[in-house]
Amino acid sequence: MRLEAPIQRSSVDALWVCILALCLLPWTEGAVKYKTGDKVTLYVNKVGPYHNPQETYHYYTLPVCRPKEVRHKALSLGEVLDGDRMAESLYDIRFRKNVDKQTLCQLTLSETEVEKLREAIEELYYFEFVLDDIPMWGFVGYMEESGFLPHSHKVGLWTHLDFNIEFNGNSVIFANVSVKDVKPVPLEESGGVEPGTGTDGGIKVTHSYSVRWFESPLTHERRAERLRDYSFFPKTLEIHWLSIINSLVLVILLLGFVIIILMRVLKNDFARYNVEEDGGCDDLDQGDNGWKIIHTDVFRFPPYKSLLCAILGVGAQFLTLATGIIIMALLGMFNVHRHGAINSAAIVLYALTSCVSGYCSCRFYTQIHGQHWVWNIILTSTLFSGNCVVVNSVHWYSGSTQALPVSTVLLLLAVWALVGFPLTVIGGIVGKNKAGSFQAPCRTRNIARQIPCQPWYKRTVVHMAIGGFLPFSAISVELYYIFATVWGREHYTLYGILLCVFAILLSVGACISVALTYFLLSGEDYRWWWRSILSTGSTGIFIFIYSVFYYYNRSSMSGLVQSAEFFGYSMLTAFVFSLMLGTVSFTSSLAFIRYIYRS
Repeated sequence: MRLEAPIQRSSVDALWVCILALCLLPWTEGAVKYKTGDKVTLYVNKVGPYHNPQETYHYYTLPVCRPKEVRHKALSLGEVLDGDRMAESLYDIRFRKNVDKQTLCQLTLSETEVEKLREAIEELYYFEFVLDDIPMWGFVGYMEESGFLPHSHKVGLWTHLDFNIEFNGNSVIFANVSVKDVKPVPLEESGGVEPGTGTDGGIKVTHSYSVRWFESPLTHERRAERLRDYSFFPKTLEIHWLSIINSLVLVILLLGFVIIILMRVLKNDFARYNVEEDGGCDDLDQGDNGWKIIHTDVFRFPPYKSLLCAILGVGAQFLTLATGIIIMALLGMFNVHRHGAINSAAIVLYALTSCVSGYCSCRFYTQIHGQHWVWNIILTSTLFSGNCVVVNSVHWYSGSTQALPVSTVLLLLAVWALVGFPLTVIGGIVGKNKAGSFQAPCRTRNIARQIPCQPWYKRTVVHMAIGGFLPFSAISVELYYIFATVWGREHYTLYGILLCVFAILLSVGACISVALTYFLLSGEDYRWWWRSILSTGSTGIFIFIYSVFYYYNRSSMSGLVQSAEFFGYSMLTAFVFSLMLGTVSFTSSLAFIRYIYRS
């Protein structure tokens, strides 16, 4: 019995050490120093269709040269989430030692293996190698279509690779792989290569490689510049200041229009309602109409309190998380050579900011007289995390490297169970104890006032269309570049612009929410609680619609695996935007209502 406590304590300490390591991972990259002749390990990583960037498989799933015992590199959590599965290769690369056409291995391919290679080449499979944290890409083979009558279809396998490596002093600066001046080995049904001795009609191929070293003027600290200048994939990200300035001008005009209109309307309202009031707002002339007449109902608490507070709590958590990630990126904490650094930081920040969601949710839930605060904490903790296991089963079925291993799934569950959930509980308890009473300027009556019939333009669907489209239009330009980064192979570096667009998005959402809430109250409809969340939170619906448009009209992605991941994660992204904007919208509406009824 005495041994149980130390074991549990050591487990918790080990988990905190892992979390600390994940926190420090993006910033702890050191230069590896080599001496002439030292072995520089080349890791093979993954292969996949060129047009489906998220559909990747382990390199050794293809019939290629491999060691007798495959040894994998220890990967960080971010690298695993990125789909990396690095393993040691047979390539013998020595620092500053040139190699001319060194034989790697000889293989006898069966008909099944030849057909597998042909299918991979016809689907434009590319491979990714990693040398000293520098990624290298190349195509598995070569395909040529020519003529109509007669039609020719040629498929060839690249069996020789040229490695061009740049160095400075005793460190590696850059590396790439090419197949220049090399002819592919044809994979025709009739052969074209030397037949094998197997009874299944196999063919023999010889894989070889060359290594050339070049001196570079760049230091190791500046080698990221070299990687940004080179791209195996087509460049789609450009500096787009003109579009951002255009969006910014439109947003400023929109905000100015909303603020001026509301100020003029409210000024007229206050002049009309400026009567002799000795007894406060409860003595107001009941023959009037408009937002002032519903002062005894506007602070009537809504139904489904726990769900509303959970949405506000998780939305506040993601606002904190998004702001933290953008600020860390602006400070240069994410190196392009460090695979999955943003993923690692996002996981750690999500776990650590769980206290924000628990505090905000349970505090407001207590203020609006919620009784079941324990269930509120559980709902808050599982509102988003329970939706994250949508796509992994499809990847497991297909064998893609994007499928998280069981060990990684267990690690994520442990981080949530031992860090995220306890912090949510702690934040909830602190929020409950510091809640206080709900500050309402006016007293709420026991009997609810009857709501008059509303015109069609004040219905929930119309408000959701208006409140969702305007914030979406403010980020539509930047959204394309974000999609090109997430669903492509680009390195996003315009974090300053991203911060401006994020601020614009929140500002537009807040102003539109205030305007729509005013129009709702002016029609003597006091059901603004859920309406304020849905109006601007519907931006997530427009983002998901845009993702469908992007998939079918702006990308060449196809297949079950890619579509399942794309639409699954697009739904999660839309859900996150809905939570964030719904929280901003509700907070702005509540502050606005308190202001006008206190005046």
